[in-house]
Amino acid sequence: MVENITPDETLDCRGLSCPMPLLKVKKALKKLKPGQILEILGTDPGSKSDIPDYAKKHGDEFLGLEDEAGYTKFLIKKGG
Repeated sequence: MVENITPDETLDCRGLSCPMPLLKVKKALKKLKPGQILEILGTDPGSKSDIPDYAKKHGDEFLGLEDEAGYTKFLIKKGG
């Protein structure tokens, strides 16, 4: 489960709407080294499909999502 994973970076996209969360995720992942984990906090409903799809297309590993009070937490492991 995602609650047992410690992220290397946290990206707060709460309050942003499409396409801003995905653009910020793209930028944040570029700064990470392979194997590092990015946690994304978001409120845009479209992110629930956009973020996992983006990770798959770009060779990153989508570790899961979890609905919190008022937002969703996503975890992506940067690929090699």
